[in-house]
Amino acid sequence: MSSEQTPATPETAGPRPRRLTYAAALAALEGLALVAGGVWMLVEGLVGDPDDRPSAVTGGVTLIVLALLPLLAARGLLARRSWSRGPAVITQIMALPVAYNLLRADSVAIPAGIALAVVAVAALILLINPATTQALGIRGPGRAQDGKQ
Repeated sequence: MSSEQTPATPETAGPRPRRLTYAAALAALEGLALVAGGVWMLVEGLVGDPDDRPSAVTGGVTLIVLALLPLLAARGLLARRSWSRGPAVITQIMALPVAYNLLRADSVAIPAGIALAVVAVAALILLINPATTQALGIRGPGRAQDGKQ
């Protein structure tokens, strides 16, 4: 049976918790920001006057490909797929060092670093929340499928 045909379990029955929807929205926002940044770098690398054209094009393509992780995670979170929490958490953990580096810059990147840090921390809090975990049907360590140990 594919994941699309998996019947709803008691944990995933009922309306989607707002925390899960907010976490999906934040992951999607990060994915869209990566796509926008990647497209900007790619266009700048192709038609602009970058210092290093191949690096600009490679960076743009890389950002667009990296955007797939949070976008797929957001889609999975909205569909209440338990696998989607892992990629969403990984995205947030990867965003924290990027935010730190942006905060250390002496430029207009500082507000972007603040925004990224706030989004990453908020998304992590939403993703590890017990209500989110339960809504995704994720059981804690040592808990068997039928609730027996």
